[in-house]
Amino acid sequence: MEGAQEERRDEEEEKERRDVIKLTTDQLSVEEVVDAVNSPCCGAVSMFIGMTRNTFEGRKVIRLEYEAYEVMAQSELSKICRDIRARWPTVRHICIHHRLGVVPVGEASVAIAISSPHRHDALQAVQHTIDSLKATVPIWKKEVYETHEACWKQNKECDWSRTESTLNTKSH
Repeated sequence: MEGAQEERRDEEEEKERRDVIKLTTDQLSVEEVVDAVNSPCCGAVSMFIGMTRNTFEGRKVIRLEYEAYEVMAQSELSKICRDIRARWPTVRHICIHHRLGVVPVGEASVAIAISSPHRHDALQAVQHTIDSLKATVPIWKKEVYETHEACWKQNKECDWSRTESTLNTKSH
């Protein structure tokens, strides 16, 4: 009898869907993101990791700096999760972690993982997540170059940023 109750409890837990959203100044953990979506009923965990690269358009980048309107960013990320569930009902768990503050070259700025029974939905949902995040979530990125010049970057996916010019500033 006890074994049957435990099995039912495991089945009930697996029916629950989990959305994990985190904005942090800490270094992102890929393992933590994968663990958040892992499920024995899913055969696929798809992931995207956005890294700070060392060059952009021929200029040497030394770091990125992210700022966010955090309350609104959390709200927009929750909307993305709801949209994913409407488009891909088989998606089990969603995890989105985004770094804020300084992100050195070689470290992750964003980590997204999504689990589903089969790869097709998880892969499409991850692509949709990063595209939607860049288009709607109020997180801003500044590239800092080896000359210590800095440039706030626009997301080409973002409708509301297309009307504003890119701001260039010099850091001292």
